[in-house]
Amino acid sequence: MRKLKSGVYGLNPLLDGGINENSSTVVIGCSGAGKTTFATQFIRRGLEAGQEGIFVSLDENKEQIIKEAIEMGWKRIIDYIEEERLVFIDASGQEFSTFIKKELPGFVADWKGGANARISIDPLTPVMWSVTDRYEQRELIGFMLKETRKVGTVLATLEEHGTAGDLSGGEAVIPMYLADCVIHLRNFVDSEAGLQRRLKVMKCRNSRHSKMEHSYSIVKGLGLVVNPGESRAEPSRAFPERLKNMLDEHKGRIPARVHQRIIEVLEELRDEDFNDMSPEEVVEEIIQEYED
Repeated sequence: MRKLKSGVYGLNPLLDGGINENSSTVVIGCSGAGKTTFATQFIRRGLEAGQEGIFVSLDENKEQIIKEAIEMGWKRIIDYIEEERLVFIDASGQEFSTFIKKELPGFVADWKGGANARISIDPLTPVMWSVTDRYEQRELIGFMLKETRKVGTVLATLEEHGTAGDLSGGEAVIPMYLADCVIHLRNFVDSEAGLQRRLKVMKCRNSRHSKMEHSYSIVKGLGLVVNPGESRAEPSRAFPERLKNMLDEHKGRIPARVHQRIIEVLEELRDEDFNDMSPEEVVEEIIQEYED
């Protein structure tokens, strides 16, 4: 799986190198968490790498997004627009079902940039609220993500309205299920430290990712800056190596082809992949599977 640099400083180590190409990511957070800033950083990094950018706005108009991007230090955004490397689709105020089912496929079919673009959709919330039927919500979001992935890698934002900051809001369920990667931005006030910001990768299909919460800041001119903490350290492979040695000791009790396949798999694994298991338990389970 080819990795794309996210554009968010400190995030790539949490995603084993970056965002998977031609995948869909949903960034969920409350008001002020930095969702739109995240989306513009993602687009900006792609433009710097020679990719084209598409920003689909379902809430704020194009002018407001450009203004906020400039205020965050992205002064060259105007140049990218004039060079036609950055395209805005302003769908704010539209009937979203019609836009997604009729206008969006036409845009995708006419797109001349190939399948190497970055697409930011900000936010998905109006689409969720435009219909009440859960099946139709799933159909709309699924169709939208499927269509936009035809032209590249997608990052969408979603407003969180759950009171606990734990993704308890009903609007988060369907996008979390459909997306390949889900990133949660959480704000809370500490009685001593004041406003705190935390980022957590909730899931990332076909890729390792950090299971921890990480602090982040929103810095003018830089955007979101994440503290990767321990995720920057070299991952330990003590468990896979020990398991490999134990399997070699019991080689005669496991079919040769199975032994070879497991040894090859272990080359790609790390300690964190095994949670609280012990090598002895894993070896015993493998042996029991193939013993008469």
